[in-house]
Amino acid sequence: MTTTRVVQPKTDEQRHRLQEACKDILLFKNLDPEQFSEVLDAMFEVQVKPEEHIIDQGDDGDNFYVIERGIYDIEVTRDASAICVGKYDNKGSFGELALMYNTPRAATIISKQTGALWALDRATFHRLIVRNNAKKRRIYETFIESVPLLKSLELSERMKIVDVLGVKTFKDGEQIIKQGDKADCFYIVESGNVKIMLKSKTKATQKDNEEVEIARCSRGQYFGELALVTNKPRAASVYAAGEAKCLVIDVQAFERLLGSCIQIMKRNIASYEEQLVAVFGSSADLQD
Repeated sequence: MTTTRVVQPKTDEQRHRLQEACKDILLFKNLDPEQFSEVLDAMFEVQVKPEEHIIDQGDDGDNFYVIERGIYDIEVTRDASAICVGKYDNKGSFGELALMYNTPRAATIISKQTGALWALDRATFHRLIVRNNAKKRRIYETFIESVPLLKSLELSERMKIVDVLGVKTFKDGEQIIKQGDKADCFYIVESGNVKIMLKSKTKATQKDNEEVEIARCSRGQYFGELALVTNKPRAASVYAAGEAKCLVIDVQAFERLLGSCIQIMKRNIASYEEQLVAVFGSSADLQD
């Protein structure tokens, strides 16, 4: 069966804005350049007004959306009352789950101000993203099973994790996480090594803010999740030690798929207490 390539006309200025909006979208990270170009060709601009419902919980999925600008509330209706469970602030994407798993929309997305989105139609999403994910599942299924953090998940849950994985390669010395930044994703090392560095003032011989290596992570180990558990800024910086390839998991996608990231991670509570003592001097942060 042949499928028609969709091309939505765009000006050079529109295409530039679209490329900027899509450059950090994890779902697109595993596409080859030709597939990514097809995705960009097929996407169309959507101008939104304040209080506009972009998608409604329970509806069938039509498009996948990438945010160019605007604030969007994520609402879920439970027991006849709508609860705001999160928001997007001028970046991110949504709407992939209903298209991936052929299920009704799991939440309502409401724009809070004038904004702009880029939309990708269901047929193109299936042809490029879903098929690509089937290949990605074959590659990463066994690897994900070996990651301690994800061992407590059901098989179906692990497969969904693979669907929202991004893959990034870092050069030797490249900074992956910066201490003090807000946390929105965590990482699993697929190959190579990374070093975790902490700004320290504890030793008299060290200059203020000099970074000290406190740990290394290799294949199958993960990092960047601690800030998600403590709900604090990044507690340390992370750099590639040699070339490193990491899987990236976006927290909002993780939580839309599996519920609270924190509850799943707290199954591994003992190791967190050790890390918290090392980083903060106490493990009180986990009592919140």
